[in-house]
Amino acid sequence: MRNLILLAAGIVMASPATAQTPAHDPSSTLAAVLPPDVAQQVLARIAEARSRQLPAAALENRALELTAKGVAPADVLRAVAAQEEAMAAGKQALAAGGRADPADDEIEAAGLAMGKGVAGKSVSALAKSAPSGRSLAVPLAVMASLVDRGLPADEAIQRVQDRLAARATDQELGALPSHADQGLAHKPPTTGQGLAATKRPGHAGPPASVPTSAGTNLRPSTPPAPPTPPAGGRQ
Repeated sequence: MRNLILLAAGIVMASPATAQTPAHDPSSTLAAVLPPDVAQQVLARIAEARSRQLPAAALENRALELTAKGVAPADVLRAVAAQEEAMAAGKQALAAGGRADPADDEIEAAGLAMGKGVAGKSVSALAKSAPSGRSLAVPLAVMASLVDRGLPADEAIQRVQDRLAARATDQELGALPSHADQGLAHKPPTTGQGLAATKRPGHAGPPASVPTSAGTNLRPSTPPAPPTPPAGGRQ
């Protein structure tokens, strides 16, 4: 989730010049932080991503981020490979939604979203419903963040689509996850002891149509005592 938030923030703040920065050779950087064999395999993944017209720089950044966190080199390689495949699937889903030539940040956001469990059909549906010319990078990152916070995918995409239809800015879209947190925090209990308390017969009050006792006129009368039989057992 932290990656999604950082991605969305970076997308909002990035200038056009930043987005068009030429690719550089990451070999020296990765060779300095990874064992030679792992660095070569990561570089091969980066080269493959570039040949598939995927944002290769995102893979380098991922490898450097995980290495800085102390992740084992073999796990770094697996994470880079998984992200490459997720971005490829995200690009395919964007194309199915009408984005034949998505920008790198849109592909990266779609890949991160699918890596969080967002289905390709949801990515395609968002691409189809978004206004023409609107970047999908932040909407995709927000949708993934909503799903990551526990919202069903259908509800998450509906919230993002509603905000897009209302022409919300990227900054306004970025506020949706915090609003979702507030909604989940105030959600009434529906399971466990919370649900049992609402269903327990002893806690149910009388129907609204039944008046409560308030005064002697509403008290039930005491039934008369039965007659005492005569002596000898005869009536």
